[in-house]
Amino acid sequence: MTALITGLRTCDVRFPTSRELDGSDAMNPDPDYSAAYAVIETDADDGLEGHGFAFTIGRGNDVQVAAIRALEPFVVGRQLGEVLDDLGSVWRELVHDSQLRWLGPEKGVAHMAIGAVINALWDLKAKRAGKPLWQLLAELSPEQIVDLVDFRYLTDALTREEALDILRGAEPGRAERTAELLRDGYPAYTTSPGWLGYSDEKLRRLCREAVDRGFPLLKLKVGADLDDDVRRMRIAREEVGPDVRIAVDANQRWDVSTAISWICELAPFGLWWVEEPTSPDDVLGHATIASAVAPVRVATGEHVANRVVFKQFLQAKALSFLQLDAARVAGVNENLAILLLAAKFGVPVCPHAGGVGLCELVQHLAMFDFVAVSGSTDGRVVEYVDHLHEHFVDPVVIRDGHYQAPRRPGFSAQLRPEALREHSYPDGPVWAGG
Repeated sequence: MTALITGLRTCDVRFPTSRELDGSDAMNPDPDYSAAYAVIETDADDGLEGHGFAFTIGRGNDVQVAAIRALEPFVVGRQLGEVLDDLGSVWRELVHDSQLRWLGPEKGVAHMAIGAVINALWDLKAKRAGKPLWQLLAELSPEQIVDLVDFRYLTDALTREEALDILRGAEPGRAERTAELLRDGYPAYTTSPGWLGYSDEKLRRLCREAVDRGFPLLKLKVGADLDDDVRRMRIAREEVGPDVRIAVDANQRWDVSTAISWICELAPFGLWWVEEPTSPDDVLGHATIASAVAPVRVATGEHVANRVVFKQFLQAKALSFLQLDAARVAGVNENLAILLLAAKFGVPVCPHAGGVGLCELVQHLAMFDFVAVSGSTDGRVVEYVDHLHEHFVDPVVIRDGHYQAPRRPGFSAQLRPEALREHSYPDGPVWAGG
């Protein structure tokens, strides 16, 4: 009997991080890290499910859940094997649906919903293969990888043939890099000390702890008040010393001219990068800032809507570090396109992971990139935040400032049943008590 996809289950899951100001920044002072959660159910004998989610910060998570639920007719009732064997075609079918596209196209709530479903399908595919997702992807042939990528709108910057050349060029040494990854892990940096709502005392303590844990770079939120930012930068530099890198993140707070003047005030503290200095849609604004504040580098990507906008950032030389996000664009397939674009332009990928479950997901993408695309960790680090990992079946492991390669099959996206029960909104115990 042919196995079918029998259900797409959803859940509105929210964690009350605003109570301790975890995740707070100049634009988002009271975030509640949330997951619009999706589960792919089947009638296969193995009993496996696929898990994925879109990340939000509270209000509107119900809207994101509804968008995921609206995709049920596209997946439920289909033959499981046919879907998992051709996720490139499934991605194109969902993203290029004539009516769904009208809501975007390729951006916003509908696009993120597609990402949650696509990621859940990849989670299921990796579980059925008995491999962590990074390894499953890294063992694909160059031809199989490019078949997963939609090159529409990209060919002025990256063609299928160029992508194949990049992947074939990285084939030698895959086994050695896999062994290195399993032995040493992948470099990480931490944002945990730098949330804007933290006291100076907490900032000092967390900076010291970050150094003790071996992180080579830490990141501070900035942008609300210049005098406060100068004081906090001074504190951070005092605590970590001259050799640990410090980046800052404005979370889209500034106009272009304000960004340039503000960054110049902070530059004497030795900024490694400034992140999201202005609107994530303003490619030319980022290019202007990047030119004006050099040698301080510009990083962005967590709110970039799709591969086409990333293409423009790269073409305009508007960023020095590309910060893809596992749950912002339409899932694994689109992120493969973004990794290939970054490789074509020689720009390091330093994934964004400031949110519930994002560390769990993006580690797989960065590790695949190292093994099968860029072949390098030079200038590359994956963001790490020390929040909410205990709620996942396969939580991240950090050792000596490095992500340890996941060994468990899947995409590491699955929340524990008790986490779903306790944090479901609005009826879970965490929320029902007010």
